[in-house]
Amino acid sequence: MTTSRNQPAKSGADTRFKPGNPGKPKGTRSRATMAAEALLNGEAEKLTRTAIDKALEGDIVALRLCLERLVPPRKDSPVRIELPEIANAADVVGASAAVLAAVGSGEVTPEEAGRVMTLLTAHKNIVEMGDLERRIAALEEKN
Repeated sequence: MTTSRNQPAKSGADTRFKPGNPGKPKGTRSRATMAAEALLNGEAEKLTRTAIDKALEGDIVALRLCLERLVPPRKDSPVRIELPEIANAADVVGASAAVLAAVGSGEVTPEEAGRVMTLLTAHKNIVEMGDLERRIAALEEKN
C-alpha cells in the first residue's frame, strides 16, 4: 500500500507533526552521540595521549588530527584593498570602484570582494542613518 508523505497511514494513526510541535527540541542529542560519549567517558586523556604519541612516531593521520586541534584551519583571511575614506553615502561609489578594480587586477578573489562589498553596503546604511538623524534634529530645532 502506497501513501503520500502528507497522508496518514490507513491504520488511522496520524503521524504528522501537529501545529506547535516542531519535533525534537534544539540541542537534543541523538542516541548514538550519547552512547559514544558514554564509551569515551573517562578515556579522553588516554586517547589524546595515544594520538599525540602516534603523531610523534610519524603517523600522518594522527599528526594531522593533533595539528588541526592546535591550529585550526582559517575560515577567512585578511583582505588588503586601498579604499578611499567614506564620509558620506556618495563616497561608497568610489570605494566600490576600488573593490572592483582589485578584483580585475587579481589582487582579491570575487568572493573576498563580495564580503568587502557587504561591509561597504552596511557602512553606507549606517552613514545614511546618521545623516538622516542629523537632518531630522536640525529640522526639529527650527520648529
